[in-house]
Parts: sequence; structure tokens; C-alpha cells
Amino acid sequence: MPFDLKDLGWDDEWSRVFAPHAAEGLIPARVAIEFNHIFRLYAESGELRAQHSGRLLHRAEGRQQLAAVGDWVAARPTPGEAMATIEALLPRRTHFSRKVAGELTEEQVVAANIDTVFLVMGLDGDYNPRRLERYIEMAYESGASPVILLNKADVAADHLAANIDEISSLAVGIPVHALSARTGQGLDIFDRYMGRGRTAALLGSSGVGKSTLVNALVGEELLKTRAVRTDDSRGRHTTRHRHLILLPGRGLLIDTPGMRELQLWTQEGTIQTFDDVETLAEGCHFTDCRHGAEPRCAVKQAIEDGTLAPERLASYLKLQEERHSLDARKNVRAQIEEKRKMKTVSQSLKKLYKSRDR
Repeated sequence: MPFDLKDLGWDDEWSRVFAPHAAEGLIPARVAIEFNHIFRLYAESGELRAQHSGRLLHRAEGRQQLAAVGDWVAARPTPGEAMATIEALLPRRTHFSRKVAGELTEEQVVAANIDTVFLVMGLDGDYNPRRLERYIEMAYESGASPVILLNKADVAADHLAANIDEISSLAVGIPVHALSARTGQGLDIFDRYMGRGRTAALLGSSGVGKSTLVNALVGEELLKTRAVRTDDSRGRHTTRHRHLILLPGRGLLIDTPGMRELQLWTQEGTIQTFDDVETLAEGCHFTDCRHGAEPRCAVKQAIEDGTLAPERLASYLKLQEERHSLDARKNVRAQIEEKRKMKTVSQSLKKLYKSRDR
């Protein structure tokens, strides 16, 4: 099935950036699915199965420089087949990243070129404001506009208003909407943020109902869903891979798997996410106050006065500690990488000198 590139988000600026690749006979395509380094692309001619070119793999200094769902790429189609080779990535306008799960200190791009990030949290046993703060910070870092969706409102009537007030107080300036994917309550709010050529991403932990939301928007069971565990309302990662879905007349939606491990990658979102703590900290006596044992700490005073919740400060300090640890690991990795590059240059020079002596 052929695609209209404008439905996929293509515009005049993308055309301008792509011009040098067009001169080389490449075509623009958008990454829809990635599975074990095999990609499904949406192109003007239809769907294409693709892989990175050897040249692109060789030049990439990390997985963040390889294709991710939502990326626009320059692809070389295989004549007579629905296949292509990804030769280059177009510069990302926005991207949602995290540190890869496990011990590796490396950036993983979860979704690229997104306009709106829907942060989904369940109003059942999944309800966790502290986890949501982490998602909010990552959303700010992405460059996209965050919107909070409180799903499963149909089972939270008795505490719905209190939940909305709590989330609104910690997410100042971010729209908060309560809805139910199961009953259809509140789903019309998607029309406020989506439209032809616009891309949104659904992000949230396992069991919050992201796949059910997608199915409700599509109007059919496009994605499989599973019942959550009754003891803790946690799901089983029904969506296993990121998936760019074209919603006719409503834009594009990227569904993502529930993340078992959500570690931050940069520190650009802290000021916006914890604006209340950062503002209070300006009143501390010491400019490097850690809001612990230091005297004349405005943040600790706010906790004593009841104007700042202790849990809020604990979440802020935890993320700060995580960032300092990650920055240290990044520096070590950068030093190792620099030594590796210098060793490669040294070996190349030795080979050059030997060849001259012959």
C-alpha cells in the first residue's frame, strides 16, 4: 500500500534537509518498526523491509546514531523487491531517550520526531506519582510536549478528583486528562493533540492500558492485550516492540513496550520537572546546598512548613544522585573511547611509516 508522505509527517523542511540524499538516488522513508536490527519502513511506494548499510554501522559511535522508530531515513531501494538499505538518518527534531537497561552506559532512543508525548498512568494499583515524575523529566528532555493521561478512570470514581489534583500539583503547566480506554470515556481529547502529519508517543509502565488505548483509537484489536495481575495491577509487556501506527485522518501514534528500567540520560529536564524545588533552592544560604545537613536550607524549611512534600524532595534527590553517577560513568566511557581512537590512529601511522620505508 503506497503512502502519502505528508500523512507520515513530511514537510518542506524535511524536503530541504533530504535534498543531498535525493541527488544520490535515495528515497525518504520513515521507520515504523524495529526488531533485532531489521526495520519496516513506510515509503511513498509502500512498506519496505530494511537494514542498516555497512557504512552506516561502521560510522556510528553508538546505538543512538542508528535508526529508531519515528526516524526519517534516506534509503536505497532494492530494484524489483520490497526491500531497502538505510544509508543515512535525517537529523532528529525531537527524541525520547533513556539509558539502556543493564550495566551499559549508553543512550537508547525510544522514539524520534514526536510532537506530543502522552504519559499514561493507571488509576488502579499502578498509580505512582514518583514514577510519573521520572517520565515527566524524560519528556521535557525529549523536546516534545508532554500530556498526562490518567487511564482506568472507570474504576477510580471515588478518588478521581483527588488523583487529578495531586498529579496537577506536581506537573504544573502540563495538561492532565482522565479517561478510560475500556469504556471510551474521555478519548475525544486525542483530537486536541493529534492531526494529519503529527506524531505522538504513548509512554508508561506495563499494565497501564497503552495497547487498549491504541485499539480504541484504531477501532479494532490491532494490538494484543492481556489482563493485568490482580495483586498489583502490573501487566506483562503486551507490546514487545515500538510500533509507528498510522491513524487515518488523526496522525501517527508510537506505541512502546512497558519499561522495566527507566534511567535518565541527560539532565535538561530537571529544572522544569522540579521547578518548585529548584525555586526554593535559590533561597538556600549555600549555593551548593544539598538540602541535607546544611544550615539555613530553604528547601528543608519548606518541608517543615508543609509547603513541600518530603516525598517530592526525596524523588528530586534520588534523580540528582542518579544523574551524578551516570555523568561519572559517561566520563569514564569517554576516556576509554578516546584512548581507543588514539590507539587506532597510532596503529594507522605505524602502518603508513612502514609502507614508506619499503
